[in-house]
Amino acid sequence: MVTLYDVPADELISELADRLEDRLEQPDWMQYSKTGANKELPPQDDDFWYVRAGSVLRKVAMKGPIGIERLAVEYGGRKRGTNRYRVAKAHQETGSKKIIRTILQQLEAEGFVETAQGEGRRITPEGRSFLDEAARSVFERLDRPDLERYA
Repeated sequence: MVTLYDVPADELISELADRLEDRLEQPDWMQYSKTGANKELPPQDDDFWYVRAGSVLRKVAMKGPIGIERLAVEYGGRKRGTNRYRVAKAHQETGSKKIIRTILQQLEAEGFVETAQGEGRRITPEGRSFLDEAARSVFERLDRPDLERYA
């Protein structure tokens, strides 16, 4: 059986984004918001919301139970440090918690994740089968001889 660990992450996330596009709805406010304090502009990709949702679903499945704060750290980045009189060192900034929270709420409404009491969110059996179906689809698309042992 092919799982999410057996296929490349970028291929799996793009497959999940295609599958989630019919199930999730991008909020209207997303076109005006940044993905973190370290960014200067909002994302320019049209399918950003679905790619981020696929990535969040994969991270919850791999690292769950995981909370919004930890996911925000995962999606953060380095912010260039500036000061009025001199250049300051760059430091770490977290990603947007509102984007992550809204995506998790949408995934929870679809039944893919559930709230683990006091621990964050974890994947449900329905979410695990959704991920495994997407991984199987990606695996069948790939024509790599080093992956034949999973067939």
